[in-house]
Amino acid sequence: MSIRVLVADDHSMVRAGFRMLLTGEQDIEVVAEASNGLEAVDKTKRLNPAVVLMDIRMPEIDGIEATRRILAANSAARILILTTFGLDEYIYEALCAGASGFMLKDDPPEQLIAAVRTVAVGNALLSPAITKRVIKQFTRIPRPAPPKGFGELTEREHEILRLVATGLSNAEIGQKLYISETTVKTHVTHILQKLGLRDRVQAVVLAYQTGLFDRALDK
Repeated sequence: MSIRVLVADDHSMVRAGFRMLLTGEQDIEVVAEASNGLEAVDKTKRLNPAVVLMDIRMPEIDGIEATRRILAANSAARILILTTFGLDEYIYEALCAGASGFMLKDDPPEQLIAAVRTVAVGNALLSPAITKRVIKQFTRIPRPAPPKGFGELTEREHEILRLVATGLSNAEIGQKLYISETTVKTHVTHILQKLGLRDRVQAVVLAYQTGLFDRALDK
């Protein structure tokens, strides 16, 4: 079964470029395009694509608000934010809105294709480059109390969460801790369950907000 994708961008040439790039892949199908945020919300509701490629700056409502509305209606939706703007506040707001990943439009085409596949299977896309750029945003925000399940994490799970917060993949965490990638994946699953989180992106947001990332920087 192919990965159904909706491309939301207010520039027709950009949408055409993404469509051309993605339809060249046998396992990806572009099912619709949207030229503004409201249209993206409506078409996502009607067509239920597996992945929405969402531009941030669009008319009617921007991509961040569209992301919020889509996820409010369907928490299982996967949103991959795309923008030419690398500003910290956009990254921060996109992650807090519940986006599954964040990429710049000038990233290599193969990275975009890989990103679509990554978020389509339920994984989050958050590179170390992105995580480092939002540190200052999170450190300026008052620290909320840790969630209820935070105290239920084992010492190993705390360690893995700190590494997830630095943007490491399961494979990289496994190499660092000398454990298998499968074992890391199991730990991450338990972390998400205990904290009531949907994916790695939410785990990173939580780690920043509670100050866990500050401790991760010291490791």
